[in-house]
Amino acid sequence: MANNVHIKKTAELTDLRDDLALQLGSNVLTSEINYGELTVEVRRSSIVNILKYLRDEARCQFEVLIDICGVDWPDRENRFEVVYHLLSPRLNQRIRIKLKTTERDPVPSSIPVFPAANWFEREAYDMFGILFSDHPDLRRLLTDYGFQGHPLRKDFPLTGHVEVRYDEEQKRVVYEPVRLTQEYRSFDFQSPWDGMGCPLPGDEKASKHAIESN
Repeated sequence: MANNVHIKKTAELTDLRDDLALQLGSNVLTSEINYGELTVEVRRSSIVNILKYLRDEARCQFEVLIDICGVDWPDRENRFEVVYHLLSPRLNQRIRIKLKTTERDPVPSSIPVFPAANWFEREAYDMFGILFSDHPDLRRLLTDYGFQGHPLRKDFPLTGHVEVRYDEEQKRVVYEPVRLTQEYRSFDFQSPWDGMGCPLPGDEKASKHAIESN
């Protein structure tokens, strides 16, 4: 029974893939079916029209935008992928749309098609630095206003660029460059920045074992 359901679902996704290739033409770059989901790569400039087609076409009816997220591939010419996950409650189908872009080339905002894209696009901008043209309010969403860089990029340092503290003299929050007191961070269960400078409880057992082994 489960096998028959899987075969039927794969057939439906195959028909959808072929229909999109026919209707959208050269705007569809690649498409594949993996793990019961259809993934379609499209041209960046056509994303708004494609999302509108997927929402309004009776064959599709992908009326729910579940998520928009970014993926960072630092070694690629087009460094970023923007991935859109859509759901059709009426047809019980899902589809994944993705496109490629760079740090400088903005992606057309999909807010005119899915207003829920507003915060998703702001998050992708905040975390990856992906730009969205015609977005009405493209500013950081999860990090602070004074935050430097984009924390989900593969080349973003684990320590960050600045640290935040409250200055008693100035009576306000201040930002300062991260200063490490050691070459590598040492997790000592106290401060993540400063090493203890003395053995941790239990270290004497390890030293004793090493002596006995010799």
